[in-house]
Amino acid sequence: MTTDTPARLLQLLSLLQTPREWPGGELAERLRVSRRTVRRDIDRLRELGYPVQATKGSDGGYRLVAGKAMPPLVLDDEEAVAIAVGLRAGAGHALEGVDEASVRALAKLEQVLPSRLRHRVSTLQAATTPLTSGDGPSIAPETLTVMASTVAGHERLRFAYRDKDGSASRRLTEPHRLVSTGQRWYLVAYDLDRTDWRTFRVDRVSEPHATGVRFTPRELPTGSAAEYLRQSIHRRQDTYAFEVRFAAPAGQVAARVPGWLGTPEADGTDACVLRGTTGGPMEWLTVRLAMAGCEFEVRKPAELAEFVRELGGRLARAGGGEGRLG
Repeated sequence: MTTDTPARLLQLLSLLQTPREWPGGELAERLRVSRRTVRRDIDRLRELGYPVQATKGSDGGYRLVAGKAMPPLVLDDEEAVAIAVGLRAGAGHALEGVDEASVRALAKLEQVLPSRLRHRVSTLQAATTPLTSGDGPSIAPETLTVMASTVAGHERLRFAYRDKDGSASRRLTEPHRLVSTGQRWYLVAYDLDRTDWRTFRVDRVSEPHATGVRFTPRELPTGSAAEYLRQSIHRRQDTYAFEVRFAAPAGQVAARVPGWLGTPEADGTDACVLRGTTGGPMEWLTVRLAMAGCEFEVRKPAELAEFVRELGGRLARAGGGEGRLG
């Protein structure tokens, strides 16, 4: 039995934050208290500002719903605004490390933000200019949050789409996953009109609309959305295989390079080898390899190795090394 009331309230709040309704009897059993104590604890949470909704019935049910203000003890107004601004800034530029989970968190947060806080978030973001390292286009965070919500809720998504050649179309899809490559956001979805899987660049999407129609998720033809995206991109580009040896453990390198490039394999105690296929420009791949933060050797292709040598020479001269100009 949980005799510490603050600890028990936190445990109760943790249960209520899951997306389901909890019968009073089940809560009492989980907390190992009486139903009367559960009702008393629910009243305490309401007094603290948590919008707990109760349903009538022999057993009675409780669930946490969106209220008119951010509940205390979870996030205050300043914390909520700070987190929303940060997530919006990262999501809008497909930064490495800002994945679908971050966008889902933004969608959940903005769903319960009071209108006055939403206005503050929009005002702050409009007044700031992020300095990003990528070349990917900016995306309206609202576009990503709508997509993330439909992915999480298995809800059909309709949107306008502009192809690479500029042709416009309307798409009705069953969204599966959002994937960030570090340069761009992509949506992996089943296109109902074309009865096939497709990948969509999110920066080419406009007017996303959740239809409210639920669907049963389909199984991807590949094991993961990231792998499906990789194959899809390579089908549309001239690709080349590469092999690079790093003078660092596999775990260290895996934490610094995009996962969709491949998985580093151990090559001795303090080294690893990364093998993969890409269709991106060699300039981009070279930068990604250098950002691993350790010595590396390009084993193939020869063109990539030559490009790395040439770029290394230019950088050395720019930094005042051997062979500098003049």
